[in-house]
Amino acid sequence: PVDLNLTEDQETIREVFAAFFDGETGPARAREAEPVGFDGAAWERLLETGAPGMGVPEAAGGGGASLADLVVVATEAGARIAPLPLVDHMVTARLLAGLAVSPDGHSACDDDVLAGSTIVGLAVRPATAGVARTVPTGAVAHRVVALDGDRLVIDRATGDPADRHLPNHGCLPLAHRDLTDAEVLAEGPDAVASFERAVDEWRTLTAATLVGMAREALVLGVDYVKEREQFGRPVGSFQAVQHLLADLPGLIDGAHLLTAKAAWAGDRASGGMTGTLDIDVNDVTDFPALAAMSLITAGEAAASATDRSLHVHGGYGFSEEYDIQLYYRRARALTFVLDDPARECRRLAGMFLGATGFLEPAG
Repeated sequence: PVDLNLTEDQETIREVFAAFFDGETGPARAREAEPVGFDGAAWERLLETGAPGMGVPEAAGGGGASLADLVVVATEAGARIAPLPLVDHMVTARLLAGLAVSPDGHSACDDDVLAGSTIVGLAVRPATAGVARTVPTGAVAHRVVALDGDRLVIDRATGDPADRHLPNHGCLPLAHRDLTDAEVLAEGPDAVASFERAVDEWRTLTAATLVGMAREALVLGVDYVKEREQFGRPVGSFQAVQHLLADLPGLIDGAHLLTAKAAWAGDRASGGMTGTLDIDVNDVTDFPALAAMSLITAGEAAASATDRSLHVHGGYGFSEEYDIQLYYRRARALTFVLDDPARECRRLAGMFLGATGFLEPAG
């Protein structure tokens, strides 16, 4: 059975990081960080919490936090729309820590990466013609890990982040990264498997971020319709407005539970346990499948929550001074960073149909 309740330690983690993100980030700081989408001062403060290396195993010098623990942190970061490359750094640090130490004793996950003073990011799609395209934190990451063919490589940034930044609707730190001078970390099937595992962790933690955004978007909508009055009554008293918001808690809770299950499956997989993918009896504990399911579901929940909350704000929802438009833009941008959600759905369908023997799973 899957226990989706927070442990005592996870509840402590939630309280600590909810307080941190509430005090050091939030919509006002997100606005100040635009257009690149990175708050350097908040990142420096975050280093004091040990968050950048908390997901790295203790044997490699990290905090030893599980993927389920990291989901708790990512959810709180999403709720406060934190302009920080935390998810990508955590995932990439875990990937680097899992690679073999070089013959000279050098680990790709060095002290600066563990501390977060060196920001690392992941190119979530394989490189094309030697270029890692639209890397989620490519504008601000000092090093980016990418899959180029069957080689896992790391690129070191030069120049000004603003010069690399790709303007985008969500004000995320997107950038292309040229891998011409990248260093090879590993190659072959093991390198590809390590990359795929990292991308599934990225899917899971990005889903958690979207759950946090959806949760806060609902709060913004409900609070607004309680305060805004028309015809001498709060607009939230009208059924047409209530209907827009009434089913959002179910969508958000469903995405939260699926994301928690994906993290649970990921932690089991890292411990050597094999998941199942049996749709006939609705038995799905396979980490790659659950990671994809969580990202798709959380993306849909965040899109619905931000859209409806924005619309119950009326014309104000489209105004820059209202926070809901930040959540609306950021949620949609995050949903499309990896791929068109429709293609991600088709990839997931291929995994299910492959498990039933109808066709081979998509790559």
